[in-house]
Amino acid sequence: MTSSNQNGATYAAAGVDIEAGDRAVELMKQWVKKADRPEVVGGLGGFAGLFDASAFKNYERPLLATATDGVGTKVAIAAAMDKHDTIGHDLVGMVVDDLVVCGAEPLFMTDYICVGKVVPERVAAIVKGIAEGCALAGCTLIGGETAEHPGLLGPDEYDVAGAGTGVVEADALLGADRVRAGDVVIAMAASGLHSNGYSLVRHVLLNQAGWKLDRKVEEFGRTLGEELLEPTRIYSLDCLALTRATEIHAFSHVTGGGLAANLARVIPAGLHARLDRGTWTPLPVFRTVAEVGKMATLEIEKTLNMGVGMVAVVPPHSVDVVLSLLEDRGVEAWLLGDIVERTDEHEGGAALYNAYEGFTAG
Repeated sequence: MTSSNQNGATYAAAGVDIEAGDRAVELMKQWVKKADRPEVVGGLGGFAGLFDASAFKNYERPLLATATDGVGTKVAIAAAMDKHDTIGHDLVGMVVDDLVVCGAEPLFMTDYICVGKVVPERVAAIVKGIAEGCALAGCTLIGGETAEHPGLLGPDEYDVAGAGTGVVEADALLGADRVRAGDVVIAMAASGLHSNGYSLVRHVLLNQAGWKLDRKVEEFGRTLGEELLEPTRIYSLDCLALTRATEIHAFSHVTGGGLAANLARVIPAGLHARLDRGTWTPLPVFRTVAEVGKMATLEIEKTLNMGVGMVAVVPPHSVDVVLSLLEDRGVEAWLLGDIVERTDEHEGGAALYNAYEGFTAG
């Protein structure tokens, strides 16, 4: 047997194209450069990303925060529409906005892209979205991995995940320990579904109702696919701006599980968050899913954000500053509810009361 044997097994014959992977790295470099911070040491292509920790020397007691997430079955919409440059934006939003909940400034992210077949332009488009999201979040994309899994995923199938690291001064750590009765709950508007509940949405609209992604939906003012691919809003810089401007007690990132369940995670024992549905009207996409799926209000609220992507819990004297600053930053915000002493009539740490304006579920 010699090395020139034409019948020998090769990695390419097994479905892995190393040259395509190298080409993808070259294409993504231009986008990674757009999401940079001065603390980054070295460049793309090393075995590990390096971040200069001497940047923490001005902290008394720096706490590192870490979070990891994916985008769920929203990738199926991106793949079906052959549009891949926004799904990375969703990934960043899901990670960095978990970090900022505790008051941490997002510093850097790494990504993991798993594909059935490396198509360099597709991988570069995914990374473009991640880099653009990092730029919006004020962090850097410090490294990542693209893995080709033929036989496990179809040629056009892929999944993305990411991990992020942030830093917060120990004395500035936000959370349940700061929340008090009398605090005010302020909602920040979502851009749409964000990146949660797509298994439900796809089941209702695509499977049960048989809608196509190119269907024009009058209530959306665009196609169904365009609505479902609306990028997740990234709140990290907005939240950090609030912490620098006034007293904040807690944030809650509204992801899987819905508004009340996520807010309850930062409400201490003995207190209860009363949230008033009558303070806003959910976006048309939520009404459409509820009506087409004949879903009860409580059921859809368990899964979808209903138009609230981030929540701030603040003392009364901070309310005007928070609302004014968010308006200046282009984030729609409103008074959502308050924090009260929990009694026997209250279920859990947070609950929604009253009815939505202009919204009727099944």
